[in-house]
Formats: sequence, C-alpha cells, structure tokens
Amino acid sequence: MLTLQSLRVGAGLRRGLLAAASVRAAHSHEAVVSQQVDVPGENYFDHRIFPLPDVPFQKELTAEQKALKEKEKGSWKQLSNEEKAAIYRMKFNQTYTEMNKRGNEWKTVLGGIFTFVGFTALIVWWQRVYVYPPKPHTLSDDWKAMQTKRMLDMRVGPIQGFSSKWDYEKNEWKK
Repeated sequence: MLTLQSLRVGAGLRRGLLAAASVRAAHSHEAVVSQQVDVPGENYFDHRIFPLPDVPFQKELTAEQKALKEKEKGSWKQLSNEEKAAIYRMKFNQTYTEMNKRGNEWKTVLGGIFTFVGFTALIVWWQRVYVYPPKPHTLSDDWKAMQTKRMLDMRVGPIQGFSSKWDYEKNEWKK
C-alpha cells in the first residue's frame, strides 16, 4: 500500500515538474514587442449604400478653403453656385449620381466569360481530335438502317414494341 501511494506522489511530482518546466520554457524566450502602426480609426469612403461618410473628404484645408468655411456659416443666399460646389467638394469626393454612374466593368466580365468559354471549347475540340477513339461503325447511318431492317424482319416487340409501329403490308411506319 505504501508503494502505491509513493507512486501516486511520484507521478504527481513529475507532472508538477513538467508543468513548471513548460511554463519556464514558454516564458524564457525574449519578449518580442510588436509595433502598432498609427492608423486613424475613421477613413473617408464613398459608397452608394452609405452616401454620408463619417469624416470629410479633405481633412486639411487651405487658407482659401478655410475662408470659404467661415463664409458658409452665414447666409447661403450670398454664396454663388461655384462656392456651394466647392464647399460640397470639401466634404464629399463624389456626388451620389457620380457614385451610381455605370463603369466599364461589364466589358471585363464579358471578356472573361468569352475567354473561359473559348478555352473550354478549345479543350473539347482537342479531346475529340486527339484523345477520344474514332466512332464505332455501328453509329453510321447505313448500319442503323440495316439494324432497323433486321429488327423489323425478326418482328422484335410485335405487341407494344418496335415492330408494332411498322405496317408490314404497306412497308412503312404507321401513322
């Protein structure tokens, strides 16, 4: 009984030593400190679904733009259309109409589809010419005609089958 308890204690000590050794091994290497890149939390982004971005398009304004911003705080009736457009362009890069304007992406997609279909057709043609064996003679029209005549002569399926659709008196297919 004493030996059983001593084995249990010995196993427990071994587990404890192994655990302590693994902790020491994990923490013994030199700590590598990663550098955090200074990335602003909010970026300007034009999108149709979210037409109002969180931050303005131009964050740093010139002296002329700052003066225009001060003039904006007054009556908008005193602003010209060009000044209103300039104020809008300080806040937004594109208008909603410009965001919805169709691009030429459809041409790229269509070109990719045609390229894929053409390449596939080329592979199929190559396989028919060089990979597949020639068609068997049993698929020729002459062979099919001879086989049909033989089946009719043997009267294959006379009740509901093949021969039931043939008129033997007139030598033609029934209508």
